[in-house]
Amino acid sequence: MKDWRGRRILVLGLGASGRAALSLLEREGAILTAVDGREPEPPLDRQLMERGIVCLNPKEGVLRWEGDGAVASPGIPIRHPWIEALRSRGIPVWSELEIGWQRRKGARVLAITGSNGKSTLVRLCTGAIRRTGFSAQEAGNCGPPVSQVVLDSSPEWLVLEVSSFQLETVRDFRPDIGIWLNLHPNHLDRHGTIEHYAALKARMFAKQGVGDTAILHESVRRWAHDLAVRGMRCLWVGERAECDYRWESGWIVSRDGRERLDLRETYFDNPVLGPAAAAAAAVFASVSLPLEALIGEIRTFRPLPHRMEKVDEIGGVLFVNDSKATNLAALQAALWMMNRPVRLIVGGRLKETDLERAKELLQIKCRKVYSIGESASDFFSAWSGFLAVEKCDDLETAVRRSWAESRPGDVILLSPAAASFDQYGSFEQRGEHFRCIVETLKREALSLPKEARKK
Repeated sequence: MKDWRGRRILVLGLGASGRAALSLLEREGAILTAVDGREPEPPLDRQLMERGIVCLNPKEGVLRWEGDGAVASPGIPIRHPWIEALRSRGIPVWSELEIGWQRRKGARVLAITGSNGKSTLVRLCTGAIRRTGFSAQEAGNCGPPVSQVVLDSSPEWLVLEVSSFQLETVRDFRPDIGIWLNLHPNHLDRHGTIEHYAALKARMFAKQGVGDTAILHESVRRWAHDLAVRGMRCLWVGERAECDYRWESGWIVSRDGRERLDLRETYFDNPVLGPAAAAAAAVFASVSLPLEALIGEIRTFRPLPHRMEKVDEIGGVLFVNDSKATNLAALQAALWMMNRPVRLIVGGRLKETDLERAKELLQIKCRKVYSIGESASDFFSAWSGFLAVEKCDDLETAVRRSWAESRPGDVILLSPAAASFDQYGSFEQRGEHFRCIVETLKREALSLPKEARKK
C-alpha cells in the first residue's frame, strides 16, 4: 500500500516486529488496532492507549474487526485463525518485512534466505559493503525489524535476513539482489512438507524481473529452475565447476577462472561456509564492488554469538557453543567444520523426525553423544545402535559428563539439532547457560593441584 494515512490497520502480534510496525504505521498516519496472543502487560497496554492504539481481545476481537488491512508478525503462521478470519472477509494481510521494505527510501536491498547460515552471510555482506564506503544496515530475521530500521535511518544498503515465516505473507516484496543459500528440512512442524517449505523460499524471487539478480546455490536448482526465464540475472554458487562462483578448498573461484579469492585459514574455508563466501563474491561481482573489501572482511570476521562460537579451552579440551543449531542440517554443518574428535550435546524440542540421516557423519566425527531435554529419548533411540549415546537430564549434567570423559584434543560441542523451548526461553539463553557452565568448570579445574588437571 503506497499511502497508509487514514487507513484502518490491524497489527497482529506485539513482539519486536509488531511494535516496529506500529511505530512505522503511526508515523504514516494509519488508524491502528493491535492484538497479541496474550493480553498486553499493563505498562504496554497503557502506552498503546495513550498513543490512540486500540487493543483487541485475543480470543474473539479479530473475528469482528473490520478495516483496510492487517500486518502480521513472523511468529503468526498463515493458518492461524486470525489470518484465516481476515482473509475470509477479503481483508489483505501483509508481512512486517514488506511494509518496512516499502519505506526503504531508495536503499538497495540485498535479501538472504536459506535453511542455515543466513545470519553469518548477512553479517559478512554488511561489513564488506561498509568497507567499500557505502552505509549498510542489517535487519530482518537476524536483527532489528525492517520497519524499525527504515524508521530510524536511511542506509544506502539494506541487508535482510528473510525467513520462511516472513515470506508466508509477502505480496510485492522485490529485493534488488536475492540469495537462496541452501535448503534443508526445517520448520516442517509449521510448513508440513519440504516442497511447501521450498515454495515459500522461492516467494522471495516471485516479483523479481529485469534488472534484478538472483544468486542461487546449486542444490536448490530443482525449485528455482524457472527463475531465469523471467528476465532477472541468475548466478549459481556451490562447489561444481559450472557454478559462476564456487568454493574449492582454500579458494573462491569464478567460472572463467579470472577471479580467485584466498580463503585459507579463515572461518569460511570449509564446505559449509565456503559456498556462502562464494555467494558474497557473486553479490560484489553483480554490482561491481571491489572484491578486496570482501576479502578484508572475511579475514577479520568473527562468528556471531551461539554460532560455532569458541567459548574456551580447558586442559586441551575445546568448548564450542552452537546453540543456534536448531535442526539436523545445522548440526551436520557444525560437524563438518570440526577437525577434532567431538563429544556432542544434542536435544530440546524437535522440529523434525528423520534423525538417522546424520548416521554416517556422526560415526566419522563423534566419540559420544549426550542427549538432553524432551527429545533425549528420541536421540537415544535413533543413534544408540551405532554410537555411544547417554541420556542426561539437562545441559549442566551433559556438559559435566562430557568433560569428565573427555581427553585432551577433544571438542565438547553444543549443537542441539532442536529448538530450546522445552527448557529455555530462546537459543540465546541456552547458549549463555552453556557458557556459564564452562566458566564454572574452568574455575574448578584451576583450583585443582596441577598434577590433577587434565594434561
